[in-house]
Amino acid sequence: MTHWTSSPVNFKYQLSDWVLFTTSIPMQVRAERLVDSCDPVTRIVAPGDTPEPGSQGFVIRNLPIASEQPTLSREGEYLYYIPLQYQHCYIDLSWPFDQYANKFSSKTRSTIQRKIRKFKEHCGGSIKWKSYNQPEDIAEFFLHARQVSKLTYQERLLDVGLPTDEAFMKEALLLAQNDRLRAYILFDGDRPISYLYCPEKDGVLIYSYLGYDPEYQNLSVGTVLQWLAIENIFHENKFKFFDFTEGNSSHKVLFSSHQRLCANIFFVKNTPINSLKIHSHHYTNRFSKWLGDTLDKYGVKAKIKKLLRRA
Repeated sequence: MTHWTSSPVNFKYQLSDWVLFTTSIPMQVRAERLVDSCDPVTRIVAPGDTPEPGSQGFVIRNLPIASEQPTLSREGEYLYYIPLQYQHCYIDLSWPFDQYANKFSSKTRSTIQRKIRKFKEHCGGSIKWKSYNQPEDIAEFFLHARQVSKLTYQERLLDVGLPTDEAFMKEALLLAQNDRLRAYILFDGDRPISYLYCPEKDGVLIYSYLGYDPEYQNLSVGTVLQWLAIENIFHENKFKFFDFTEGNSSHKVLFSSHQRLCANIFFVKNTPINSLKIHSHHYTNRFSKWLGDTLDKYGVKAKIKKLLRRA
């Protein structure tokens, strides 16, 4: 029996990194897991389940697909909306660490080691970092991580920094009590400059939050901490996968050992209000992509982002 979770699904209407507004649709959600054996689907078909009262349809996240699919189509009573198709990046932690390290080209390995040496020299010859796994460590981790998160552009502009609400803190403590959390801080002396927060689910460590002090951007401290954490995780030999989750980024591609084409697929009842929400979201995304590509073409996009991060 397929397990669905009933939840309001949010749709952010944004131009590049700027969120214009958000709307939601009540739907039933499930996600394909790395630990499940799931062959890529060649044809998208709506679930045969009957929607619960009040539900406007279904969402399947992380569904492996054999090839790219149309973003928006209609079949039967549903609109098929696929706003995100991406290479799902992950690390197979059953590999020996040496095998993982050797998946990088010699040039890439040299670049990573050069960044580590550069930061080590900056720190006076040794790198200070710490792993926070135990319940008694959680308060200290959040104390340091929050100092970094409040400096990041993700928090200042997008409000997606490391959460600080009581519910999130309680969840982190419970995860640590059950040995289901790996969190890390990188320091420059006593100053925290980068953090990584990875909860565990079904034997998979999830790449949830990574942030770094923008003053240290030229020292690639996010890359340094990621490498140190991954090496530590391999040597623990406890987890099955390290999951970089959905979305595309050069950082995820660089550190992954495997990639598979996946999609988030929305099967939404074709009512006038739902159609308005879905079509407006689709065309906002298209315009946002066109705007980003245009700015990038003329060399403006990177400069704007750089200014925003420094502002």
